[in-house]
Amino acid sequence: MRRGIAFDWPLITIALLLSLYGIAMVYSAGQVDVGTTYVTGAWLRQGAWFLLAVGMALFVSRGSARFIEWVAWPAYLLTLVLLVVTLVFGSGAGTAASVKGWLTIGGVRLGQPAELAKPVTALMLARVLTQRREEPKSLLDLWQPVLVVAVPWVLIMLQPDLGSGLAFIGILFAMLFWAGVPWQMLALLASPAVSLVLSFNTALWGAWFLLLVALVVWYKPYLAEGITLVVANVVMGVLAPLLWDALKPYQQRRLLVFLDPMNDPRASGYHVIQSQVAIGSGGWFGKGWTLGTQKRLAFLPAQHTDFIFAVVGEEMGFIGVCVALVLFLALLLRCTRIATRATDAFSSLAAFGLLASWFVHVIVNIGMTLNLMPITGIPLPFFSYGGSFMLISWLAIGVLARFSAEGRGRGEHLAV
Repeated sequence: MRRGIAFDWPLITIALLLSLYGIAMVYSAGQVDVGTTYVTGAWLRQGAWFLLAVGMALFVSRGSARFIEWVAWPAYLLTLVLLVVTLVFGSGAGTAASVKGWLTIGGVRLGQPAELAKPVTALMLARVLTQRREEPKSLLDLWQPVLVVAVPWVLIMLQPDLGSGLAFIGILFAMLFWAGVPWQMLALLASPAVSLVLSFNTALWGAWFLLLVALVVWYKPYLAEGITLVVANVVMGVLAPLLWDALKPYQQRRLLVFLDPMNDPRASGYHVIQSQVAIGSGGWFGKGWTLGTQKRLAFLPAQHTDFIFAVVGEEMGFIGVCVALVLFLALLLRCTRIATRATDAFSSLAAFGLLASWFVHVIVNIGMTLNLMPITGIPLPFFSYGGSFMLISWLAIGVLARFSAEGRGRGEHLAV
């Protein structure tokens, strides 16, 4: 039987509104009064990518969930190959100029394999978790899902791309949670990384370590596993100063600027200072579309890519920011609904994994414009200029539409 195109109208409407809002802001980002590195006609290219992306999403929505599950494995292998090739031939761009994140051949940037790797890894992880028949009894039982995420994560961190790396961590923990892994086990799994972060403050690390010991005593993992976890947390605390010294100077500056932007106001702290000024000056209703002064005078760096949310804050004000946040919240809630109404484990897990990827992007991108997160060069879904990211985001919409079409409550969509 010929399978029709799946239309989940609430999902597609939300994605369309986000995309059109984003293209409007990309256009506005190009309306400046002084010379800038802004790419002329970026909004037209973004619009062209948007049209292509919608067409590809409709095409993807024709495939069954079973076919999507089957294609996850070859797509995962292809993605790993592209990530390896990127390490050799890759280049940087924008706030990530020092990162080998773009696949570049013959001087032509073809796209960012890391963006493709996120949804593909979510699909592959869903496939692996679906094949499990028993609940994990120890952290060792999680080696397969952890390995699925760890391989692309390591390749991406070698670029190095911290922002994308955070997205993979979010996908892993969100999908393990959705698969039914106890929160205590997730906390133990994350504990070494938490120790590494908190070890820069002795008091915080001490409090965390006591909490960890209490969790181990209460949860009662296998003796060897509990001892290993405690030792691993101590080792992370000891290694933190050595890892700090191993960071490149620009990476150290970014972390120091996160703690205090005035530490380097003319260089590393410049981005976030100007972003905060732009957002703060927008007030309730903003300065008007295309009329933002920080943007027009080119004080705001990367205004059409990583810091486009600052343009929204300056020109559309608190109301415009709330509209964007409500649309993102609606998207995440719709993904959750698709995940809960799916009739098979793969569709449910994959939908929640795609949700987790977008959630991390939104939190980290908006957070870095407000100095709540370090600057990592991670784009804002459907808003930041970038054809490959727009295409990948809409391919995910197509996949979600198919899951919705095969889930419970089929009256909410239409297949033609």
